[in-house]
Amino acid sequence: MTYANRELVKFAYWVPNVSGGLVISNIEQRTSWTIEYNRKLAQIAEASGFDYALSQIRFTAGYGAEFQHESVSFSHALLESTTTLRVIAAILPGPWNPTLAAKQIATINHLTNGRVAVNVVSGWFRGEFHAIGEHWLDHDERYRRSEEFIRALRGIWTQDNFTFSGDFYRFNNYSLKPKPIDPQPEIFQGGSSRAARDMASRVSDWYFTNGNTPEEIRKQVDDIQGKAKANGHSVKVGVNAFAIVRETEEEARAVLAEIIEKANPEAVNAFGHEVKNAGKSSPEGEGNWAKSSFEDLVQYNDGFRSNLIGTPRQVAERVVDLKRAGADLILLGFLHFQEEVEYFGKNVIPLIRELEADEGAAAVAAE
Repeated sequence: MTYANRELVKFAYWVPNVSGGLVISNIEQRTSWTIEYNRKLAQIAEASGFDYALSQIRFTAGYGAEFQHESVSFSHALLESTTTLRVIAAILPGPWNPTLAAKQIATINHLTNGRVAVNVVSGWFRGEFHAIGEHWLDHDERYRRSEEFIRALRGIWTQDNFTFSGDFYRFNNYSLKPKPIDPQPEIFQGGSSRAARDMASRVSDWYFTNGNTPEEIRKQVDDIQGKAKANGHSVKVGVNAFAIVRETEEEARAVLAEIIEKANPEAVNAFGHEVKNAGKSSPEGEGNWAKSSFEDLVQYNDGFRSNLIGTPRQVAERVVDLKRAGADLILLGFLHFQEEVEYFGKNVIPLIRELEADEGAAAVAAE
């Protein structure tokens, strides 16, 4: 199935509020986790045509992430430094209660004219949960808790005297004031397992999936959209990708080869062990990283598999291929964020808009 989406594909970038960059490699990454670097990056992204920024949530060091800024407060700082960019704050059920999350996000919503969103992270890092004294649930239980978390957020944000009785959260006649301004904050989630897709088809506004080929993305989109339609729900899809855009394809491929060559094997294998164990606990024995190779795992979310590696024209065409497969948003990582976000906005996004315009004109002519 080809998705005739006439809306412009949107772009987001990973906020480097965690040290170590976006690849587990000793290659030079001219990227910093500091607030000064990130404020400037957010302003560059906004001016370059990016719609969203996604902050990361980590509590402990590992895989190069020695330092980690907290996601919600960091997201607020980036919103205060911009005027149109939307920032998606990562929130982890367990450490966060939906009462606190709802109040935090409602306040930031008012302070930033409604530009804050949330990414509900069900959790994959068991060692992190143990380190901070949080109970580690089985795979599908984590998604059941996340679904209750999302239902609680929506209820608190939209209802007075909100009452909810779940297995994980309970509310009795709770009224949050002030509630967020409309439209309500968007809710994102990630995952590739059956439980993740099923949850998205019921409650989430956006579903993030790991990088993959257009053919494999289409399979996930077909599954999610079919279930969402049956549920009377609507959900959009974001695809992770790591972009390496250079003047020639040879240059871009050489950068990829250097990233892999200089990968930290111990850290990559440790990361792979952790995430694959998390996925194997699902009933179908799969998760986000079930089929990831060593080379895939060098980039946390299989970003190389989306193949946005080449010239501006090649990358633009591949983005449109992902859009045809059902992607509404491309979530991007880069080696050198400030300079490469600016380059992507100047040299790739205009080509994508040209290709979208041509496809739109062709579709109208065919009607």
